[in-house]
Amino acid sequence: MENSRRDFIKKSSLLGLGAIAASNMGMAASLLETNNHTPSFTLEPLPYPADALEPYIDSLTMQIHHGKHHNAYVTNLNAAIKDLNHFPDDLLEVFKTIQRYPASIRNNAGGHWNHTFFWNILRPGKENNQPVGNLANAIQASFGSFDNFKAAFKKEASGRFGSGWAWLVVDKKGKLQIVSTPNQDNPYMLKNSGKPVIGLDVWEHAYYLKYQNKRADYIDNFWAIVNWDAAEVHYNAK
Repeated sequence: MENSRRDFIKKSSLLGLGAIAASNMGMAASLLETNNHTPSFTLEPLPYPADALEPYIDSLTMQIHHGKHHNAYVTNLNAAIKDLNHFPDDLLEVFKTIQRYPASIRNNAGGHWNHTFFWNILRPGKENNQPVGNLANAIQASFGSFDNFKAAFKKEASGRFGSGWAWLVVDKKGKLQIVSTPNQDNPYMLKNSGKPVIGLDVWEHAYYLKYQNKRADYIDNFWAIVNWDAAEVHYNAK
């Protein structure tokens, strides 16, 4: 277990997407260098079979979400940066100055990174799925109970108008906060928002085949498939 955790952190550092974008099951994004030193981003397979999250997220949704939607963000990001003389291979560096980039880069870089993070914060469902370690203690201290935290997260995720994401972040003072972002933005694009620990995609394409317009049900079922071991690594990462 300890070796797997070390491999997880090492892999995320080497690939330049940051510790929060990986899991011990592999990265969903890798980088290749082109002749003009502009990186080319690639889509890798899901870190588990497409049906692994059943019955909480159905196999067809996973196939379309990953193979069509996420793949489109990768393709469009590469197209948006192909004529640039230089583009950072670490998207976290891009997000620090995201206002400098056009919408085509903001949307597709965010979409690629967000989905990479999302796939690796999920795992096959388990009963009584609970936070672990330091993160569990921090949730208890910040929200009073895990149930209180889930209720606050659901309120934020349900209240995000239109398409976007809900996040649990840890700020620079080590405090937990729940935030949401529109479209494919993420907390790294927001000033003083903090480091993501978990994130939930609330675009309709993430849930509509199974849940139709019932976003609240999708949010409720999310807790069964959160990879709290990966979340603990994100929380503890410096």
